[in-house]
Amino acid sequence: MCKDCGCHEHNEAIITLPVSGMSCGHCKKAVEDALADLGGVFHITVNLELGLVSFCLNDETTLDEVKKAIEEEGFTVG
Repeated sequence: MCKDCGCHEHNEAIITLPVSGMSCGHCKKAVEDALADLGGVFHITVNLELGLVSFCLNDETTLDEVKKAIEEEGFTVG
């Protein structure tokens, strides 16, 4: 279950990744939308000031898929 709220049936991990290149609301929305489209990512939070993206990740989606989705939007993970 999700460690934050227990709302999902799959085992989930809470992940926080440093992401560079995000600077505005459009960047925030682009990352949120890209991750939401993956299906295995929930509770997405983008912090522009700190350059961090946090989310719950279940076993339907890999961390590599998440990183690829962010990088396809033009941002750098890590």
